[in-house]
Amino acid sequence: MSLWFTHPLFLPSLIIVVTIILWATSLLPEFLTALLFFTAAMIAKIAPPEVIFGGFASSAFWLVFSGFVLGVAIRKTGLADRAARALSSRLTDSWPLMVASVVLLTYALAFVMPSNMGRIALLMPIVAAMAKRAGIADGSRAWFGLALAVGFGTFQLSATILPANVPNLVMSGAAEGSYGIHLNYVPYLLLHTPVLGILKGLILIGLICWLFPGAPKPVKDLTPPAPMGRDEKRLAWLLAVVLVMWVTESWHGIGPAWTGLAASLVVMLPRIGFITGEEFSAGVNMRTCIYVAGILGLAITVTQTGIGSAVGEALMRVMPLDADAPFTSFLALTGITTALNFIMTANGVPALYTTLAQSFSDATGFPLLSVIMIQVLGYSTPLLPYQASPIVVAMGLGRVPARAGMLLCLALAVATWLVLVPLDYLWFSVLGKL
Repeated sequence: MSLWFTHPLFLPSLIIVVTIILWATSLLPEFLTALLFFTAAMIAKIAPPEVIFGGFASSAFWLVFSGFVLGVAIRKTGLADRAARALSSRLTDSWPLMVASVVLLTYALAFVMPSNMGRIALLMPIVAAMAKRAGIADGSRAWFGLALAVGFGTFQLSATILPANVPNLVMSGAAEGSYGIHLNYVPYLLLHTPVLGILKGLILIGLICWLFPGAPKPVKDLTPPAPMGRDEKRLAWLLAVVLVMWVTESWHGIGPAWTGLAASLVVMLPRIGFITGEEFSAGVNMRTCIYVAGILGLAITVTQTGIGSAVGEALMRVMPLDADAPFTSFLALTGITTALNFIMTANGVPALYTTLAQSFSDATGFPLLSVIMIQVLGYSTPLLPYQASPIVVAMGLGRVPARAGMLLCLALAVATWLVLVPLDYLWFSVLGKL
């Protein structure tokens, strides 16, 4: 027993496990758990400060921050109401139609806008205004369903589009750096879209309609909208520039986070911008920002301390990887990704899993590229909200309680394992990937 307590990974593992349990059970507010993680990790010196607080230096943190700021401006100027008016007149005739429209919108936007956080920041105020026009009260179960549709549709479905998801980019970089494999857009899309895009989207719509029922009032506007005001026009032009910068990131090399941060700065400038200091304080949810920084910091700490590698190697020893049982091996590889999601969160999983892919390939007999691709199903299906920071951000923007997000996470994960995993195995087989 004494040997275990003196192991160099014992204290870091204890702190990380306790943090994950607190996030999973919501015994404490999520931001408070993040602060406890920072405090315990620094006191115990389990990693350097730049690792523990690495979440604050992450582009995801600043996308969350800029998303809140831009959301406040979009609502204040009336731009959100204008966009919602255009959508609600066509999409609020029934609850399934409304939910399906929001999910489809999140998926369609992923093809042109590379940032999960940016898409959530853009969509959430519009969907909120649309819900208000359809008579869906803020804080109701129906509203929780729409907010979760934004978060889940944005994160889970965009995993089928190579440049539209941070874990995808991490996987792509790891595959190229470790094995010289370059992932291509169209083959990737063909491999994942039928099952993880279309079928999963349909299941997501059905689960939201079932777990979060709503009864929107059909909106029929007979009066033409008022002309756009000066602030609306100025903000619309600013958002158009931001969107163009996000879409053309591969050309100019400026990350979406820094484009969003620059736009946020313009939004807050005195006499030039759109929101005051008081509106910033009321509209920017720093609790969610701290929570996201905690999640990202934990993932970085897990990687830097070696906990992730130790867990990955242990899973490889105990999982039933057998070349003579391909379906069992497919399940096991998906299970490994799901297990890693608990300690590294979705953004960190591909960095570790991909480096172990050659060993997995040798054990299962699957082609190396197929082994790398199998992880997408696992990291795009979190069991708990904290495992996917975009879902956390959508829940924070929509003030969705942790219990509601956890309920949808678990329901979608069960449906994925019962329905989509076998179908994904068949699709891989049909394409000759196994």
